[in-house]
Amino acid sequence: MATTRDALHRLVDELPKRELSAARRYLEYLRNMGDPVLRAFLEAPEDDEELSEDEAEALREAYEDVRAGRLTSLEEVKRELGL
Repeated sequence: MATTRDALHRLVDELPKRELSAARRYLEYLRNMGDPVLRAFLEAPEDDEELSEDEAEALREAYEDVRAGRLTSLEEVKRELGL
């Protein structure tokens, strides 16, 4: 008698190629739902609070820095923090 895992492998092997991507996404979804932290994150309600004026200004400045190329690489940040 085949195990459930063997039966699933056989089903995947028999899927049409066009369905493999969808099957992978669904299996990843099922796998991830076993992680309580990830599940809480994925099911958390969307943040619907308005930005304060300070937060909005900080975002405008950050986007301007990105557009102007004023960026710091992760490696530089780690080096500066001694990580």
